Amino acid sequence: MRMRYANILPSIILVLMFFGHNARAQKPTPVTDRAFQELKEKAEKGDPKAQYALGFKCNQNEDYAEAVKWYRRAAEQGYAMAQFNLGIMYEFGVGVLQDYAEAVKWYRRAAEQGHAMAQCNLGIMYDSGQGVPQDYAEAVKWYRRAAEQGYAEAQFNLANMYGRGQGVQRDYTEAVKWYRRAAEQGHAMAQCNLGIMYDSGQGVPQDYAEAAKWYRRAAEQGNAKAQFNLGIMYNSGQGMPQDYAEAAKWYRRAAEQGHAKAQFNLTLVQISFSRSNILARV
Repeated sequence: MRMRYANILPSIILVLMFFGHNARAQKPTPVTDRAFQELKEKAEKGDPKAQYALGFKCNQNEDYAEAVKWYRRAAEQGYAMAQFNLGIMYEFGVGVLQDYAEAVKWYRRAAEQGHAMAQCNLGIMYDSGQGVPQDYAEAVKWYRRAAEQGYAEAQFNLANMYGRGQGVQRDYTEAVKWYRRAAEQGHAMAQCNLGIMYDSGQGVPQDYAEAAKWYRRAAEQGNAKAQFNLGIMYNSGQGMPQDYAEAAKWYRRAAEQGHAKAQFNLTLVQISFSRSNILARV
């Protein structure tokens, strides 16, 4: 029954800042109708900060073509946040035809100004070969720049590159270092992968209790792989007292998210419970 994700889990997560999906997103202060008119007047006079804020407001109002127009005006003046958002609009084809090469162009301009999210997204484009030839070394370079600024997503992606040995020599110790930095910021997938490293003894001495600790942190955030792995720890009694009821609980949570192996393990645990109850009555 003991099934484990032994490999480092790859992930490329894009930052959709303008949709408000990232808690660290830098967005303008909400404005009233009167303030909106004043903002528009400033934007029309060429104020890049106002142009960006107006673009963001248009984005919130789902007027994406207008958002692109104002992001572009601010971006062309070198406003990094607008360059980043314009890159996103091109990458996902929102308010403009999808164009990965244009997305890369604008991410690069923001990234070269030190914008961490743009650096991470530029790394992703190199990692996936979208808009540029695939180049893992370049991906690592940009992930590292963002990671060193403390950006958790880039730290996670950089850890993956070290774990897979892509664009850099494979180094599990470095992978653990970057997973830990992201995990300590609450990044669920990094927490899960850090658990895997402790579970397998890659880059750190094997420590089931530490593995269980990190699986739990990710599992409590709803990460299905971590829920499954935590179920295994309870099932096997590694890193904690064996507890089939707890194992079933975590398998169930992962199974409810469509995790096939958790669904299988949950069935086996339930069968074991049924047999135990039958024996208890005999």
